[in-house]
Amino acid sequence: MSRKVRRRLTRRGKEKVDYPDIEESFVLDDKGVVDWTKLPDDTVIQLFSCLNYRDRASLSSTCRTWRTLGSLPCLWQVLDLRPHKCDAAAATSLASRCRDLQKLRFRGAESADAIINLQARSLSEISGDYCRKISDATLSVIAARHEKLESLQLGPDFCERISSDAVKAVALCCSHLRKLRLSGIREVEGDAINALARNCPNLIDVGFIDCLSIDEIALGNVLSVRFLSVAGTTSVKWSMVLQHWNKLPNLGGLDVSRTDIIPNAVSRLFSSSQSLKVLCALNCPALEEDASFVSNTNHRGKLLLALFTDIFKGVASLFADTTKQERNTFLNWQNTTTKDKKLDEIMNWLEWILSHSLLRIAESNPQGLDNFWLSQGAYLLLSLMQSTQEEVQERAATGLATFVVIDDENASIDGGRAETVMRDGGIRLLLNLAKSWREGLQSEAAKAIANLSVNTNVAKAVAEEGGIDILANLARSMNRLVAEEAAGGLWNLSVGEEHKGAIAQAGGVKALVDLIFKWSNGGEGVLERAAGALANLAADDKCSMEVASVGGVHALVTLARTCKVDGVQEQAARALANLAAHGDSNSNNAAVGQEAGALEALVQLTQSPHDGVRQEAAGALWNLSFDDRNREAIAAAGGVEALVALANSCSNSSPGLQERAAGALWGLSVSEANSIAIGRDGGVAPLIAFARSDAEDVHETAAGALWNLAFNPGNALRIVEEGGVPALVHLCSSSVSKMARFMAALALAYMFDGRMDEVALVGTSSESTSKTVSLDGARRMALKHIEAFILTFSDQQAFSAAAVSSAPAALSQVTESARILEAGHLRCSGAEIGRFVVMLRNPSSVLKACAAFALLQFTIPGGRHAAHHVSLLQNAGAPRVLRAAAAAATAPLEAKIFARIVLRNLEHHQTDPSFL
Repeated sequence: MSRKVRRRLTRRGKEKVDYPDIEESFVLDDKGVVDWTKLPDDTVIQLFSCLNYRDRASLSSTCRTWRTLGSLPCLWQVLDLRPHKCDAAAATSLASRCRDLQKLRFRGAESADAIINLQARSLSEISGDYCRKISDATLSVIAARHEKLESLQLGPDFCERISSDAVKAVALCCSHLRKLRLSGIREVEGDAINALARNCPNLIDVGFIDCLSIDEIALGNVLSVRFLSVAGTTSVKWSMVLQHWNKLPNLGGLDVSRTDIIPNAVSRLFSSSQSLKVLCALNCPALEEDASFVSNTNHRGKLLLALFTDIFKGVASLFADTTKQERNTFLNWQNTTTKDKKLDEIMNWLEWILSHSLLRIAESNPQGLDNFWLSQGAYLLLSLMQSTQEEVQERAATGLATFVVIDDENASIDGGRAETVMRDGGIRLLLNLAKSWREGLQSEAAKAIANLSVNTNVAKAVAEEGGIDILANLARSMNRLVAEEAAGGLWNLSVGEEHKGAIAQAGGVKALVDLIFKWSNGGEGVLERAAGALANLAADDKCSMEVASVGGVHALVTLARTCKVDGVQEQAARALANLAAHGDSNSNNAAVGQEAGALEALVQLTQSPHDGVRQEAAGALWNLSFDDRNREAIAAAGGVEALVALANSCSNSSPGLQERAAGALWGLSVSEANSIAIGRDGGVAPLIAFARSDAEDVHETAAGALWNLAFNPGNALRIVEEGGVPALVHLCSSSVSKMARFMAALALAYMFDGRMDEVALVGTSSESTSKTVSLDGARRMALKHIEAFILTFSDQQAFSAAAVSSAPAALSQVTESARILEAGHLRCSGAEIGRFVVMLRNPSSVLKACAAFALLQFTIPGGRHAAHHVSLLQNAGAPRVLRAAAAAATAPLEAKIFARIVLRNLEHHQTDPSFL
């Protein structure tokens, strides 16, 4: 390093960092612009040290000098392979940089197999997770190639394929071993433990965690051990423990959390072990259920940490200075300038075993721990999240993400726990961790933020603290795990309407769309979260346009077409459904339909074995069917057959799926050709079944579909033959939904206005002859209930006033009492409006009143399609017919008053400048 630099010390998080103080003449050109090529070598090295490996590699590629500096051994003393796919070839390519490598973290069996290719003979620490498939052979080779190893940790997931043979190999090869922590080994035999006792004289920290069995006698031979954890280990023979572990001369800390240890064993350990200072026994049922033991605070000067003890107070008792606030014990210790080596060892061990046990307890989520989590568990996790040990920080953040979850399947969280984290300052701590340069911390912090943000109050706090910008930035990460958790955070935050605009403003929409293209292969988790967030955002009109403008339609259609993962398909279909839901307010509906393969993919997804996928695909087709071109294109893509098959297959499915299946058929049935095809292909029977559903949304949507189908006389007869009249009559009289009753009445009116009679003479099936006998009875039943329905909207006092007065106020009063607000969203064709006009001349007084009532709903000023309906009425010559109906001496009062109101509505629209 030839260039002169002056150094200064600063801090990056908890670490002291040596930064060069650079003379300006070295880096500024004549215009005062930084000339990066003139940076001192020391400065470049320090810059590299602040970057993750991927960014370091990118920066190294800029020039030959920086490539040389980027590969210097001083930058490769710590290596975290967890975010990366590391096979033998990748490890070999890194070997030249790793000769001085000291600490390695990896994930999975493939990375474990590749470790030896790093040729890092100086490795002193190895930590691995996702170790279920790591074999004895792999671990033995790792031990043989790294004789200087001082720390080996595998977990917290179970090492199912590792046996005592591999533990013995570690003991024989790694004589410098000081720390050994292994999780989930089936059986730790005495030979292996005795080998550790003989060959590893410096072994002070041992953890056989979540094992099925251990040799208690052999563990009593590891005289060097100071800290021992058997947390979660079953079948411990406590009588053997009492005989042999109390003789361990250096044992200062023992962790028996999540075991079946009994009060008597604890008491005897405290009385017989001279060296034991701390016993951690979290979530030990036999202790917690013994009231006398819980109330006993005399532990012979030993510290007991349990769910029923004050953990902060207990840990604070280890320190000479007891004047400081007990809840800040861990933070005070971390900030202490004068260090006590032995106390530091205890505290570092306590942080590790507490973070591990709290995470395990949160994962199992046992009943009855609410008080613990609210009183000290949450704050304990927040304290551990500020540890100087990266692994402790990560597990604490994961613990926060886990302990709030009640039902992972339905994304339900405990609001009290989430808000406790918020009140204790957890949101700011998590966001600070998410801004760390360490990708492991970014990932776990983002996961915790995502889960906590299910709570609306926490979501608001996250947004106010700048969390949306942070998550949007993390979503751009090249680390899949980081991007996945960030996308999950944006997914949960985007549930709130108030956050959608902020996500778009932060560039979150484009970041989410880019994720779909970036991780199109092998990134199912990130794809589901990205699509889910886009689905929420697409429900907002402005955000939906943003989604479309940055390529979101193409991205989501690509997912729907090519991805085979149920969760991804479901969210992609939901996003397309929401994009298509904005009607005339934007062009997304048409854009989705015009995207190559979109409609075919959605039709195909209706045949998925997964109910959620079928539901969202049907919902998307329902929304898309509001566009005329889409409607016909869906039918051309086999949509009618697919949706009829879906309706027939989901009689026992969720109301949501039934509603969307009926809705998609309703949307397609707007076209008469589709309507006929639906009836011909067997769509009537399942819709009648849906009409009998107790779920309001289901029977309301089914009523709409049957109303459309009943326009065709052949379908009307099919509805009668399939038993649809009683179902519609029941809806017309009993549904709590005004819209369901209204559309059921209109369907019945279509069926019995006379057009079906000619078809009934021929019939639609071989059984029609016997079935037509009951048509007269069905007609009487239908007309009776149509009349009763209309009368429920007839305020007799208001009608009497309107009958004798031409004042607008009188008619307005009738209109308000008769109005069905949701009916303003219905859009009728010219043929349908024409049919109601013809119905005004029908001999049946009930059908006259029904037609006038329907036209009143469709023309009320302010209705979404009122102007459209008025235009159709004018073209059909309706004013003359309406005036005749209003003046007819034999017409019922309701029909006359409703006809007068429709005439007034027509006049209103004619004088309305917006109509003209």
